[in-house]
Amino acid sequence: MIMLTTAVSLKSLKPTCTNGICNKASTSQVAFFYISLYTIALGAGGTKPNISTFGADQFDDFNPHEKELKVSFFNWWMFSSFLGALFATLGLVYIQENLGWGLGYGVPTVGLLVSLVVFYLGTPIYRHKVRKTKSPARDLIQVPVTAFKNRKLQLPQNPCQLHEHEPQYYINSGKRQVHYTPIFRFLDKAAVKDGNSGRPPCTVTQVEGTKLVLGMMLIWLVTLVPSTIWAQINTLFVKQGTTLDRSLGSSFQIPAASLGSFVTLSMLISVPMYDRYFVPFMRRKTGNPRGITLLQRLGIGFVIQVIAIAIAYAVEVRRMHVIRVHQITGPKQIVPMNIFWLLPQYVLLGIADVFNAIGLLEFFYDQSPEDMQSLGTTFFTSGIGIGNFLNSFLVTMVDKLTDRGEHKSWIGHNLNDSHLDYYYGFLLVISTLNLGAFIWASSKYVYKRETKEVNEGCIEMESKALEISPLGLQV
Repeated sequence: MIMLTTAVSLKSLKPTCTNGICNKASTSQVAFFYISLYTIALGAGGTKPNISTFGADQFDDFNPHEKELKVSFFNWWMFSSFLGALFATLGLVYIQENLGWGLGYGVPTVGLLVSLVVFYLGTPIYRHKVRKTKSPARDLIQVPVTAFKNRKLQLPQNPCQLHEHEPQYYINSGKRQVHYTPIFRFLDKAAVKDGNSGRPPCTVTQVEGTKLVLGMMLIWLVTLVPSTIWAQINTLFVKQGTTLDRSLGSSFQIPAASLGSFVTLSMLISVPMYDRYFVPFMRRKTGNPRGITLLQRLGIGFVIQVIAIAIAYAVEVRRMHVIRVHQITGPKQIVPMNIFWLLPQYVLLGIADVFNAIGLLEFFYDQSPEDMQSLGTTFFTSGIGIGNFLNSFLVTMVDKLTDRGEHKSWIGHNLNDSHLDYYYGFLLVISTLNLGAFIWASSKYVYKRETKEVNEGCIEMESKALEISPLGLQV
């Protein structure tokens, strides 16, 4: 952030401008700017997958009160994150547009330095989760390799005949035993007992850890399209907003990018309502500590997201109608339609985030194998990143494929002479298809079933029921 602030503050690192017309940036200026951005990305790669995991690790799973509090942790962690995002979309956007980019980047730079100091002040009281294995990711390679070597062996009829340590082993070691699940059965051969082999087979717990990662990958794949839809908030929604009437009173113009604050506002309002009212209500109905299962939470969020993109399509159809009525063709012409027409789609995406964004983060943390929770949150952050790349890819390809001959581009530089409504219709179709894929994937997913030590020598099994609800989401 210091490098980025410097890049927009020092004259030697900025293109020279005369009468509002700026020269092209030099190679060194562009290089320094991009090095700054990628340095931020590198730092975010260290913090984002770990900070929520580290926060959740502060709660003791063996303490019933703390375990209950942990259910709400991800809601309030995301709440605080979006509180910062609200300041960015309202305050920083205004500072950058009216007071300069140097100050606009300088403010969060100082904030980041302060947060770093606060983080270090808490060092003496942090809990550090003890790693039970030297290389947690080793099983992800060992299990498939062993299963391939044992491919000619027959699986026993009874899963209890697969190799597993005695319960006392897990009590003594403090590790958690993960119980057998009837999915990805080809991996079970890694736990087949073979007296002719010199090396012991993998345990059921090791095999189940690999199954968990494969199951999470399946769910991760069907979250890429929703991440692509979310990327519209900072791209096409903003570009769409610049064509509309942004006047608020006689002299104030609403920055199109600031409309994204309504996503944050709706989420900030919805999180307390979800945590304080919805969860207790559903908990009484279902008996589930979370109110509803993690996959049901994701499914509700994806449905709301489909409704939001359907509304975005309808609003764009309305905008195109107004353009035709007033014969607007110029890229700078303002469509006589208030920007607040876009408000419903922003609000709905904020509400959807309470279900799918927070739900995804909690799902990947909760379902990760022991000692691999940071891998789970990496699934979450990588899904958002790939969703943004997928959005850029779709926009580029659709623009190239539709801008041929006399046909209008769906996403041209001039949105007043394009067919953005067709593109939103395309997103609506793939979102609906993806929702069907999610329902299928969730019907195949089996939640983690593990045994943990409680008190002295006693064990307790944490398990999720394997029945499938009418919607295809496990309960």
